[in-house]
Amino acid sequence: MAAGYIQDEAEFDTLLSSTPLLVVDCTAAWCGPCKVISPLVDQLAEAYSEQAKVLKLDLDTNQPVAKRFGVRSIPAIMFFKQGELVETLIGVKPYEELSQALDRHLEPA
Repeated sequence: MAAGYIQDEAEFDTLLSSTPLLVVDCTAAWCGPCKVISPLVDQLAEAYSEQAKVLKLDLDTNQPVAKRFGVRSIPAIMFFKQGELVETLIGVKPYEELSQALDRHLEPA
């Protein structure tokens, strides 16, 4: 199951207000490193489908979101808990680092 794309800022805001744990991969079609990390994000979306929403955001079509969160380098993976940005990972990271970051923000069982 691949991670879906957030279409626009309105959808992004709706997700922020309604999703306890939201992971957003800021990406762009021209970005080489983004292509490297994309399958890892898809893997994350599948592995954590019960606990978190993992989605992608094309920054070429969503520049206001990039500006709002100060995203200057991509890939950037942002973790939002209860609508608050709690962590951002910049650059290509191994899957373990992505899943550990997500684990840190999951509610205790």
